[in-house]
Amino acid sequence: MRPEVFRITDDSGDPVRGRIVWSPLKSLWINSCLVSFLVAAPLATTYGAVLVFLVSTYATLLIGHSVGMHRKLIHRSFDCPKWLERLLVYLGVLVGMAGPIGLVLIHDTRDWAQRMPHCHPFFSHRSPLWLDALWQLNCRFEFQNTPEIQIEAEILEDRWYQFLESTWILQQVPVALLLFLVGGWPWVVWGVFGRVFVSVSGHWIVTYLTHNPGPGNYLVPDAGVQASNLTGYGLITFGECWHNNHHAFPESARIGLQPNEYDPGWEVIRLLKSLGLVWNIGLPRGEKSREDLLLVDFIK
Repeated sequence: MRPEVFRITDDSGDPVRGRIVWSPLKSLWINSCLVSFLVAAPLATTYGAVLVFLVSTYATLLIGHSVGMHRKLIHRSFDCPKWLERLLVYLGVLVGMAGPIGLVLIHDTRDWAQRMPHCHPFFSHRSPLWLDALWQLNCRFEFQNTPEIQIEAEILEDRWYQFLESTWILQQVPVALLLFLVGGWPWVVWGVFGRVFVSVSGHWIVTYLTHNPGPGNYLVPDAGVQASNLTGYGLITFGECWHNNHHAFPESARIGLQPNEYDPGWEVIRLLKSLGLVWNIGLPRGEKSREDLLLVDFIK
């Protein structure tokens, strides 16, 4: 069993008190992609452009975000050569959500807040869908007492990750140039603007739904926010929909645990293992080490 990575080790942070403030870069970026896509798509739609959108969206979210950013960089749930880790993270940056260091900060702050007995609605995702969308896609949370997050030097001091952190939006430029050279403006409209908006907003909607009441087998005692499984959506969420499993076993590289819980991200990791590129893979801790969990049928 691999130990889970906990980057917030102090108890001085307050997950309840604070305020929601507009994040100009975040808001302008995602809304620019949305407006550009809505304006240009009616005049720049071809079969090839739509295919580029589908393939690039699935590849960057599956291989880049789910496997590279989430399971590898954030949870360290498997080991691989450094060049492969950096490649996976680069693909994750192309999703358009944030840089690698920023994404670690966002994820760990939210995860810490949700595991506390109480947290602000910004982290619980229990507000109306339209309001949560406004917050998550356009704003950030400004703590009254900010928790201390200690990111590993292996990540924080990596020059490649520092470069990606400072240029994560600009990483769309070479992608756009390549798509323009091959397929013209339709490929740019669908392969950059459409892909980024759908990827970022799609990630948010899955996060919102899986932190509201639904099916789940495990309850994390004392956690103010419980996760649920979004049944039937493993294929299009890359396995991230089995979020109740993930909250119970964050150390596991496999998120879909039952035969009917399809997990494409796990299939990618298995393929990489068969090629000798992945090892030391984390799996759910054994039955005798689950005293911190309660078995349930539904998350309220």
